[in-house]
Amino acid sequence: MLPVELCSTSLIFKSRQKKNFFYEIVLNTFMRWVLRGKIHRATVTETRLDYEGSVTVDVDLLDKAGIWIGEKVSIANINNGNRFETYTLPGERGSGIVALNGAAARLCNKDDLIIIMGYELTDEPIHARVVLVDGQNHVKKEFTY
Repeated sequence: MLPVELCSTSLIFKSRQKKNFFYEIVLNTFMRWVLRGKIHRATVTETRLDYEGSVTVDVDLLDKAGIWIGEKVSIANINNGNRFETYTLPGERGSGIVALNGAAARLCNKDDLIIIMGYELTDEPIHARVVLVDGQNHVKKEFTY
């Protein structure tokens, strides 16, 4: 089957059977990327250029935001406006570490404030888990929206 069109209610495939075309409705909803969790205003504790590319984050923060180790995340730098994608590595639990590694280290400076965001592909609305942190990357407040 070949995809024909994507409309607001369904993904329709065109199929051939004995030289006649017919359509089959395969999927009844749109899949959308939505925010699932974020760590807001985290302070970059270190930048390590000579390291495999990634962001190392205190596991407590990852857990509270619902972000997995190894998950692709978007990062927005509040100080300079840079936005980029990388993946997460586990940092020592309770340490407050937020370290940019490899090429990402060129996009942030130590003490910059960043937002770390994880997304989910879903066909229905979800509630994002938000973690607000203080200057030492300790949880100040948690909520969903």
